[in-house]
Amino acid sequence: MKRAAVAGALACVLLTLSHASLAAGDAKAGRAKAAQCQACHGLDGISKLPEAPNLAGQTEEYLVKSLNDFRSGARQNELMSVVAKGLSDADIANLAAYYHGLGKQ
Repeated sequence: MKRAAVAGALACVLLTLSHASLAAGDAKAGRAKAAQCQACHGLDGISKLPEAPNLAGQTEEYLVKSLNDFRSGARQNELMSVVAKGLSDADIANLAAYYHGLGKQ
């Protein structure tokens, strides 16, 4: 019984830390980095191409997971797989913060 309580408390701490790291994204830096994304996704996060998704207002969690999946190869797209490989963890957090914030305007 004690192990279950400790495991539950540890899970809560880890979830809190993971959400705190998402909040650490710098939207201003993300906007600068998004210049390379604007041809397909638009600087405003509204897609310019029918096959590219809108990013404005997406949750940071979804954006971080998607970019990490493209970077690792778990998710495949000819262009995104190449672009994501050059992104650092900070770049991904910043882009996620930027595009998420566009939905609040």
